[in-house]
Amino acid sequence: MRIAILGCGWLGIELAKKLKKENHEVRGSVANIENMAKLREAKIIPYNIKLFEKGVQGDIRSFFSGCHVIIIAVPPGLRKNPKVNFVKKMRKVLPFVEKVDPQKIIYISSTGVYKDEPGFPEYDENASTNNSSDKAIQLRNAELLFLNHKNWNISVVRFGGLFGGDRHPVKYLAGKKELKNPDAPVNLVHREDCINALEKLIGLKKDHSVWNVVYPEHPTRRDYYQREAREKGLEIPEFLENKKQKGKIISSRKLIDLGFKFQHPI
Repeated sequence: MRIAILGCGWLGIELAKKLKKENHEVRGSVANIENMAKLREAKIIPYNIKLFEKGVQGDIRSFFSGCHVIIIAVPPGLRKNPKVNFVKKMRKVLPFVEKVDPQKIIYISSTGVYKDEPGFPEYDENASTNNSSDKAIQLRNAELLFLNHKNWNISVVRFGGLFGGDRHPVKYLAGKKELKNPDAPVNLVHREDCINALEKLIGLKKDHSVWNVVYPEHPTRRDYYQREAREKGLEIPEFLENKKQKGKIISSRKLIDLGFKFQHPI
């Protein structure tokens, strides 16, 4: 198949490498021209494409042309820049996808659409999303741009916190003090499990739905991050003993019921 991955970053490039090994023609886009060399090295056809609220810079028409599968893996960047209008950016991509009308679309989203609450509710894909957070609203509205095309074979994939390779969230928490929500459950997933899940969903002939992808064990933040810090030789993070805690548990039961098996414990 001809597969285009819009957003060949930390996750996208590893997915592209695996798909390339399976003899697919893979095209990948990066926003920084310096990163094109990494794609060439991996025999991925490189494109330099930048998304703006006012339009798209780069040959996105050629990038998508003739593709059987389109994977949209663009990080929203809402944490670094809360004022960015991510929905507007995605709306600029939509007409190019519509023109191709591929056999399969994968849109990568986030479990950030769900609300942290006292009592740590469990959310599956049918749960309501968070309407009190601008970030969550933007994430959900971006998903709906694609889901509103009722005739598309589309899987919207909501990943939990990603780790793998040299990336692990404990590195950002090591040595920190007075961290909140010690008893809140963690919702993490290894990059290789993400890639395997995406391959599973690419193979679905008929789909028009949302999928949570989170490892199905949820230790508390305190237990998990203190253990990981000890194992990695990092300074132990310290948590507040606060009573008003918020959190959530993300269920991946739907994916597991499809026959998917997670391979990498958190």
